[in-house]
Amino acid sequence: MHTQTLPPAAIAQPTPQSLVLSGTWTAAGLQAGMLQQLDALQPAAGDAFQVDAAQVAALDSAGAWVLQKLLLRLRSQGGAVDLQGLGAPFSRLLDFVAQQVADQARKPLPPPAPQPGVLESVGRSTVEAAEQAVALLGFIGETAVALARCAVQPRRFRWRSVLVNIRIAGFDALPIVGLLAFLLGIVVAYQSADQLRQYGANIFIVDIVGLSMLREFAPLIAAIIVAGRSGSAYAAQIGTMVVTEEVDALRTLGIAPVELLVLPKLIALVVALPLLTVFADVLSVLGGMVMARAQLDVGFAEFLDRFVKAVSATSYMVGVGKAPVFAAIIAVVGCFQGFRTRGGAESVGRQTTRSVVQSIFLVIVADALFSIIFSVLDL
Repeated sequence: MHTQTLPPAAIAQPTPQSLVLSGTWTAAGLQAGMLQQLDALQPAAGDAFQVDAAQVAALDSAGAWVLQKLLLRLRSQGGAVDLQGLGAPFSRLLDFVAQQVADQARKPLPPPAPQPGVLESVGRSTVEAAEQAVALLGFIGETAVALARCAVQPRRFRWRSVLVNIRIAGFDALPIVGLLAFLLGIVVAYQSADQLRQYGANIFIVDIVGLSMLREFAPLIAAIIVAGRSGSAYAAQIGTMVVTEEVDALRTLGIAPVELLVLPKLIALVVALPLLTVFADVLSVLGGMVMARAQLDVGFAEFLDRFVKAVSATSYMVGVGKAPVFAAIIAVVGCFQGFRTRGGAESVGRQTTRSVVQSIFLVIVADALFSIIFSVLDL
């Protein structure tokens, strides 16, 4: 048994004032390029036009819309259009589509959305920042509860994941942290050399490099590098898991995402960043020593002899003591922004950027607060 296949929609123009329509004027029967074929027709302007639709075998809303477009184009030439031979059901469908097209043309365009004013933009940004701050506080509380739960039951800690994160965030970051700390020590020593040479105070380059590097620059540069390197990775990893619904799957299995994804990263970074800070201390002082010898003729032995007198253990511990706080800020903010990912890849990128910006901002704010506190305590 063979099924008869209806011919596709077709248009013929036997004379300049007439058209013959045939075939199946449906979504399936309309040929590719039908609209371009309609635009290519050249009706005679101002003359009456006849459209023979007796050979139209089928018509649906898509075909009626195309046919209505053809009739409107012919009427736009200024002449009358006589549609002949179209069956009664097809005529009713065509009239219905014509009414819808006319109603749509008469409907006024919606007014453009008003642009928010400066005050409204500031208000919305403030509300959004406040909501995010409240959510961050809630996330910190959730992390603290999970940490206390694991402290009561140490077997809940995922030590293998902690060690892996220490390698990734700490050991793998040694080259970039060491290089930048070394270069920063060179820069600080170089910028100070001219001023010290004018007053014959070359040896005080040790005080400048030692105190500035150990107290401020070394922990800060290590934290900024880790924020851009590991904090962004935390946000991207967790954000991707949220998008692919892996976090929901963990909750379904009864596994707390904070214990699996946040605590190992937090503990690893709290351990790794102080060690990176010590490494940055050593390399930054070495860079200062190299520049002091090149610019001020302060030898290595002389530099180290002055160094142990100028830099106290308190100054060293002040710099190292900041590192765990910076690490906690970076890990918590990175994981928090990862969990706030919604949508697709664009959201992952947006939250990753936010995690880096907010981490660096909060690290600098925390460093400023440390400076005020240490100044009050005379440390």
